[in-house]
Amino acid sequence: MKKLLIMIVAAILSLPQSEACTSILVGKKASADGAVMCTYNIDAWGAMHKMRRYEAGKHPTGTMRKIYDRDTRVYHGQIPEAPETYLVNGNINEWQVAIGETTFDGREELVDRTGAIDYGSLMDLGLQRSRTAREAIGVMTSLAEKYGFCSSGESFTVCDPDEAWLLEMIGCGPGSKNVVWVAVRVPDNAVLAHANQSRIRRVDLTDTANVKISKNCISFARQRGYFKGADSDFSFCDAYNPPSFGGRRLGDSRVWAIYRRMTTGMDRYLPYDERKRPMNKVEPLPLWIIPNKKLTVNDVIGCLRDRFEDTPLAMDPNDAGAGVYDSPFRPQPLRYESDGKKMFNERPVATVHTAFTWVCQLRGFMPREVGGVMWWANDDSGMVAYTPVYCCTNRVPHCYNVDEADAFTFSDESAYWVCNWVSNMVYPRWSLLYPELKQVRDSLQASYFARQPEMEQQALALLKTDRDSAIALLSDYSDRLGDQMVKRWRDMGWHMVVKYNDGVVRQEENGRYKRNSSGYRPILTRPGMPPNARQRIHRSTGTRFEIPPAGKLDGSYM
Repeated sequence: MKKLLIMIVAAILSLPQSEACTSILVGKKASADGAVMCTYNIDAWGAMHKMRRYEAGKHPTGTMRKIYDRDTRVYHGQIPEAPETYLVNGNINEWQVAIGETTFDGREELVDRTGAIDYGSLMDLGLQRSRTAREAIGVMTSLAEKYGFCSSGESFTVCDPDEAWLLEMIGCGPGSKNVVWVAVRVPDNAVLAHANQSRIRRVDLTDTANVKISKNCISFARQRGYFKGADSDFSFCDAYNPPSFGGRRLGDSRVWAIYRRMTTGMDRYLPYDERKRPMNKVEPLPLWIIPNKKLTVNDVIGCLRDRFEDTPLAMDPNDAGAGVYDSPFRPQPLRYESDGKKMFNERPVATVHTAFTWVCQLRGFMPREVGGVMWWANDDSGMVAYTPVYCCTNRVPHCYNVDEADAFTFSDESAYWVCNWVSNMVYPRWSLLYPELKQVRDSLQASYFARQPEMEQQALALLKTDRDSAIALLSDYSDRLGDQMVKRWRDMGWHMVVKYNDGVVRQEENGRYKRNSSGYRPILTRPGMPPNARQRIHRSTGTRFEIPPAGKLDGSYM
């Protein structure tokens, strides 16, 4: 009974992962500097995720590794520890291997909660035990096959400085402790995105250099009646995660938004994303696209900030949900009911529920101590500035792992809490406050990119003679920029409290508030509501709030 209760709790607590995370993989020939890049937005609905760190180590035979569920912290059991494990900061290890994920759930009858390893632990184990992406895929799949996989369907981003891979996996049913999986290498000149919907359809099974598949993947699908036909026609997506409304409109729509920023012709796939036609009447999104230009880290961050702007999927500033300040957000949950009808809100890449977000820049043409950098931020990817954390740093930046801060305890030193505080002031008064946040965000981000080459040249020079000092330099730099960002955000937050108090705006000049002639009171403006909100109110209330023209006060006006 106790084990059953734990399984039920774990299942319930893991549900928010669906319709959540977003990842992008960029091949090294698709990037401006020759780096492989990958991303991860994790949306956690109130959970707080600190930046994890695992020290490198060597372990005697017989050492066991305890497995605790990433989301629930439920103890799943233990497995033998590897003889050697590598340093991990966040989602990147000392060899520039980076791993992320998005959950696609898949067929409910295939979830096996009796397995020993959840998706989060599987990522950590892959990072701790691998020097390359291929090696990580081998580690992750072999561990899942041996000890069982207790999460629902997962798409894993697995990258190193040379290759980017997408690995998709799901269990084989309660109590089976078996898995099926397929992995595909992204072409060096291509970009692949995934967001809570299986993306791998037909693949060339003869291309064993770029495609890996479990021995049971196709036969099990046939056994369960999910697939009929020749092996060459097999589609992992259609067999194990047939696209539903959530997968298309709330999942792949984010992929479409990312791809349309990088190439032309994506409007042809809108009917698939909008789910206005059945699957056999639409063209699914391609697995990857070739971008029109080589991408920078800033370009990729721009994709993570997408809110469907200027597309048919953009939240309409003219509908009632926009409020009086033209908000592009709608209250959660994504799905709701009204007058007996099932309703939904769009789910863009940038969303209020993101706990942390990162872009990994993996450069094999540089020493690994400098080549691997994870651009990290807490909170909504559209609202924050990313700071660099180098893969071999000797500590996690303080602001991303404040001891006193947790999901219930605010700290003004914690990036998670300070960034959330500012964002939650901006959301309700979007059109009024967001332009100011955007200016600070973009200015800081530009300064971090501008400072990167000089810092790395210093580290490279030092690395030739003193590795420990080079690592200390990069560690101090990563820590300092994180704390500087939090301070700037904290200052911006207090500034907004004063400037936008009581629905008015204190006027500024040369960084100081203007005063009236006596110097006693501030000079204020009353911005009121944007035109869209005024029109909505007028149209919904008719003449109720119209001021009668002069001379028309005898009642005849009404």
